[in-house]
Amino acid sequence: MSKGSPGPTPGFLVWRLANKWRVAVDRALGPLGLTHAQYSLVASLYGMQRAGERPSQRRLADHTGLEALYVSKLARALESAGLVERTRDPRDPRAVQLRLTDQGETVTRRAITVVQELLQQLTEPLDGLDSPRTRAFTGELTTLLGVTLAPPVPNDESKRGATP
Repeated sequence: MSKGSPGPTPGFLVWRLANKWRVAVDRALGPLGLTHAQYSLVASLYGMQRAGERPSQRRLADHTGLEALYVSKLARALESAGLVERTRDPRDPRAVQLRLTDQGETVTRRAITVVQELLQQLTEPLDGLDSPRTRAFTGELTTLLGVTLAPPVPNDESKRGATP
């Protein structure tokens, strides 16, 4: 919390909500053998495949906001579990393409249903998933996600007023 703020800051609340969501998804998907991060990967992959795309690990990293190295680690674990197939891109031998296996599609469809039920619970105080309040909240979150953040430079004189 900041010194001048009477209550929690927006950053603190976003952090708390993100943690609450991650824990809830981890618990709900545990019986399916997935973590929240793995779900983010397979659900994104599922949507991309349905759109006719066979994304690379890099493309999936960009889409999910996860680090490319972390996506690679997740993809290897999902491959070991039989949920994802990793192959070299014939157009770029440095790139690895991902595809859900049949088992991966089945597990992902079940996981999407579980997460949709959680999302319905989360948005209940905003009158449900399809409400105007939830759409407005989603728009605000999208705006915040579009902001590029750079760490502040210590003792940056350009950020201060002119000194005599």
